[in-house]
Amino acid sequence: MYTIKEASGRTGVSVPVLRAWERRYGIVEPSRTAAGYRLYDDVALDRLRAMRRLIGAGWTPSTAASAILAGDPAALAAVRSAKQDGRADAGPADAAPAADVDLVEALVAAAIALDADSIESVLDRIFGAGTFERVVDEILTPALSAIGDAWADGRLGVAGEHTASHAALRRLAAAYQAGGRQAPRHGAILVGMPPSVRHELGALAFSTAARRAGLPVLYLGPDLPVEDWVTSARLTKARAAVIGVPTAGDVGVAIDVAVALRAAQSRLTVAFGGRSAGRAGDRLAEDPRATATQAGDQTRPPVILPEPLRDAVRTLEEALAARA
Repeated sequence: MYTIKEASGRTGVSVPVLRAWERRYGIVEPSRTAAGYRLYDDVALDRLRAMRRLIGAGWTPSTAASAILAGDPAALAAVRSAKQDGRADAGPADAAPAADVDLVEALVAAAIALDADSIESVLDRIFGAGTFERVVDEILTPALSAIGDAWADGRLGVAGEHTASHAALRRLAAAYQAGGRQAPRHGAILVGMPPSVRHELGALAFSTAARRAGLPVLYLGPDLPVEDWVTSARLTKARAAVIGVPTAGDVGVAIDVAVALRAAQSRLTVAFGGRSAGRAGDRLAEDPRATATQAGDQTRPPVILPEPLRDAVRTLEEALAARA
């Protein structure tokens, strides 16, 4: 069994792309450790190599995935070739450091025990384990996912989940405050969550990383009504708005925000972030309010931010530069 980093190294498929193929096409179904880390077997690695081979031959990702899952002869040939590629691997890829796994498991255990002191102690160790971006992507996010899994399967109560999540949120808020200058009066980059959406950890982490990179971020927080998004964009003459879309259930309200912002401020760059960002982008393109009443700059596709923080910040920077 292989961690996601090992799977990436052995197949040549980057971690963000691997996650996207898994989520969008169901090409692999990893198991998970008790701490929430994905584990991939040799069959999964063969499928990933076959996907890469077929796409290199001109197949679209969706067609390649469907063919592999359906047992298409050409796809099976690619899988057989992928097995040979796997046997030729020179050696193991970089694994998730054991210390990272230990920290994830320690935070889960502290949350299960409802031990606030231990939660704070583990968070001290987590945030001392590297750069902010590495810590969030490789330790904190897997830890919080594992805590969510522990709650879902009954090992962890709501109180423990809330205690750990809010402790992490306080750390992110402090990092945001220390991360850079306040947004200017005009030209801010707005980041927040649509109305009724309260899962803000990812948006706050992105805001912090963007501030650390020198972007003029104004973090608006969770559960922001549509009219307040519009007012904020008008008052700050915002350059961009990053709308968090953490779950599929948040897509509709995220699109409401995007449509209203574009109608009020046509040159505003709209971006979606979070696990359902791609789905929101697809839905916005199909929304009759966007297609029937908007023109020019308003019809530009939204920016879809990838999950790793550095990649997300870089994607937004490139989009802003292209639209300057």
